[in-house]
Amino acid sequence: MNSKKFNIDYTWIDSFWDKIEKKLSVVASQVETPFPYGIEDGKYVPRHMYQWTNGFWPGMMWLMYIATKDEKYKAIAEKVEIALDEALDDFDGLHHDVGFMWLTSAVANYRITDNEKSKNRGRHVATILAGRFNPIGKYIRAWNKWPEDDIDNHSGWAIIDCMMNIQLLYWASKVDKDPRFKFIADAHAHTAMKNFVREDGSTNHIVIFDPETGEFLDNPTGQGYASGSCWSRGNSWALYGFTLCYLNTGNAEYLDTAKKVADYFISHVGEDDLPKCDFDQPAEPDIRDSAASAIATCGLIELAKAVSDTESGKYINAAMKLLKGLEKSCNFSLNDQSIVQNGTGMYHNTDRNVPIIYSDYFLMEALLKLKGNDILFW
Repeated sequence: MNSKKFNIDYTWIDSFWDKIEKKLSVVASQVETPFPYGIEDGKYVPRHMYQWTNGFWPGMMWLMYIATKDEKYKAIAEKVEIALDEALDDFDGLHHDVGFMWLTSAVANYRITDNEKSKNRGRHVATILAGRFNPIGKYIRAWNKWPEDDIDNHSGWAIIDCMMNIQLLYWASKVDKDPRFKFIADAHAHTAMKNFVREDGSTNHIVIFDPETGEFLDNPTGQGYASGSCWSRGNSWALYGFTLCYLNTGNAEYLDTAKKVADYFISHVGEDDLPKCDFDQPAEPDIRDSAASAIATCGLIELAKAVSDTESGKYINAAMKLLKGLEKSCNFSLNDQSIVQNGTGMYHNTDRNVPIIYSDYFLMEALLKLKGNDILFW
């Protein structure tokens, strides 16, 4: 990986990380659920076994282990990884987000320790993800049932979030020396370039295809403000996802797409230091999403490493601006287990401006990238 040095304040980065490390050194052993999601009365609470976010707590523990070499973090991460095995027993509960669940748990474990059982967990779920591929439409179908509607058949649905999940397929292709996984990942990525990324770099969240023909049918609202608007977290998934596709393949089309999306993201954050939940939302209510910021920061750092020196400044400066805003959103009190506040699950929901576990994870990943950690869990 490219460990390019930037003209940034590394002392501030170290100080920011130290505050997170100090908090987690206490909080990590206090978290009672293996699958933290949100916060109630200052404590992490879970959703369910198949929640797409269930890999982020072990991911945070692996990041802490990398930074500190303290075995307690490794033990917590491995305990959660084993607990996730229960999810593999119910086929109906598994979905397109198995990459989010196992890349930062089992696959991270394998990358760090060469654990064969962890490797096989990753191979198992990669096969499940590949099995969701529609070879006519050339997309990986989303969900078994979209939780906000009463549609039973989502065989034609795909979402921009899956740009992160297909990184599991690139990994499996390399580990198994089997190009079929890469073929599926590339096919989905090209479908996303054509149907999700608009000419100006904005993005759809959901696209519905005719599963028999692959024809584009609709782009419903999803987790953003409206059909045709740009949900900022979806835009950040595209920014980071296409950057990762480039890193995993060397395909310049992916890099060009990542740059186009990044330029849109940067321009629409503007003078703000925390993105709106949707870049096209009304002025009121003022809903922000720290997760979009943290995810985009990770993508911008990798993008700054990947592009020429003349281009990298724009992306690393944007990443630093977002990090400054994220620091303002952090809670370093030991009386609250969450770190980053102001996360929003979706625009049309009460889950607004609250702490959510993936904001914490991606913030930590971003800071460790700048501290010289070049391992990619994606």
